[in-house]
Amino acid sequence: MQPENVIERFKETGALLEGHFILTSGLHSPIYLQCALVLQYPSAAEEIGRAIAVHFNDQKIQLVVSPAIGGLIIGHEVARALGTRFIWTEREHGEMRLRRGFSVTPAERTLVVEDVVTTGGSTRETIRALRDAGANVIAAASIIDRSSGAADVGAPRIALVTLSVPSVEPANCEACKRGEPAIKPGSRKATKT
Repeated sequence: MQPENVIERFKETGALLEGHFILTSGLHSPIYLQCALVLQYPSAAEEIGRAIAVHFNDQKIQLVVSPAIGGLIIGHEVARALGTRFIWTEREHGEMRLRRGFSVTPAERTLVVEDVVTTGGSTRETIRALRDAGANVIAAASIIDRSSGAADVGAPRIALVTLSVPSVEPANCEACKRGEPAIKPGSRKATKT
């Protein structure tokens, strides 16, 4: 699956949004990629999951892990394509952790999969939680990398699509300075500020 095919899927499903958005990281951006609108279609999720998995077919991955909630569907599809088990991390008291009785075995060859990487924070926190639990994190992957390759997650990583999309602190946001309301879409309730 080529990057232009992935972007076309986002456009077809209305998942590529333009406006004034507050990202999960707190940064503001004129572009928002709502992966859930693409991944709501099982055939698209399966196709994108296989496209990520092909990069790791020779890596002997034993476990795929995603940070909740955005990475759950795509992580599950990558695990299915690789024939591995799948678990996820969640925030508890502000810290990414393994919960729900999930565990890793020592040195388990692990791939972390996310939907979109902007700063790499959720992926980095997931990798830290896994390494603390004894996993051998081999790499990370995402559908979209908004950082133009700059985000450091603490492991080698790939993305199906790498974009250079502006993301700025609210104090430096031109749309805020013009008084345009910011929308916080995503997995949490969409709100305007």
